[in-house]
Amino acid sequence: MFVDRVTIEVAAGRGGDGCVSFRRERYVPKGGPNGGDGGAGGSVIIEARDGVDHLSALVHRKMWKAERGRHGMGSDRHGRRGKDLLIRVPPGTIVLDANQQFIIKDLVAAGDRLVAARGVKGGLGNAHFKSATNQAPRQCTPGEEGEQRRLILELKVIADVGLVGKPNAGKSTLLSRLSRARPEIADYPFTTKIPNLGRVQIDFDRSFVLADIPGLIEGAHAGVGLGHEFLRHIERAGILVHLVEPMPGDGTDPLRNYHAIRHELVQHNELLGRRPEILVVSKAELPGSDDLRRNLAADTGRTVLCISAVTGQGLNQLVAAVARMLDNPAGEPQE
Repeated sequence: MFVDRVTIEVAAGRGGDGCVSFRRERYVPKGGPNGGDGGAGGSVIIEARDGVDHLSALVHRKMWKAERGRHGMGSDRHGRRGKDLLIRVPPGTIVLDANQQFIIKDLVAAGDRLVAARGVKGGLGNAHFKSATNQAPRQCTPGEEGEQRRLILELKVIADVGLVGKPNAGKSTLLSRLSRARPEIADYPFTTKIPNLGRVQIDFDRSFVLADIPGLIEGAHAGVGLGHEFLRHIERAGILVHLVEPMPGDGTDPLRNYHAIRHELVQHNELLGRRPEILVVSKAELPGSDDLRRNLAADTGRTVLCISAVTGQGLNQLVAAVARMLDNPAGEPQE
């Protein structure tokens, strides 16, 4: 099960209470106070880890609470500190405050961490209160209550390049041809139901991560179809590869489809409209692909590539165009 958004509550451990105790030994008439301090409560820490792909492990547990500190004891023995609670999430997870809706931290890289709820100090034992005028103190302080807050964890897949387009535009097939990823592929719309990632090798020591999200349709930014749930995953992609098929199964106009998807991207996040984009006609083995390429080039005034994931036509040119744009994001792919 792929999960990319969860709401949880985190609570730091409560501090242990201080202790009231007096030294009582035979032949020691002036024992004095010896109550120890309570231990500090543990903290809740959220850390990005390689190998964690989604947030499904957090779905069935809404409260995450660190261990409380132990109470102080006699003979000046302090309570043990509570253990920290570590929550592992994928790199690319954003932590938001659920009440105020602001971003607390973006855990972009593996090893990034956030103390989501900080453990508090334990109480003081009565040994702290002894003085010349109070030689037998009977007061101590309780441990503090740990910090508690409600959080939203939202995953945005980290990829160098994102594939966008209508359902059945050939995104999953292209991903499977360029990388070792094996997404589900079928001849019906919305075969892809979760984002898929694959690593594409450019040459011996260079590669990039390619992301395929569910196909977009008109109204996706407002919740129509499946793509609206995963549009956030495109936000981190530095480059967009926009696939346009020449013969859509629903009989729509390919040129209009291109502009419709561009509109959905901008409506979701206007920054996506300024993201570097490589425009590609997919399924070049079908009739009309060359005509569509010329029409797109004339309409947009940009270079348009033509590929076929089935025959392999143009795949090397596409990878080379992506490599050039990664080196120079402001550049345009050349045929």
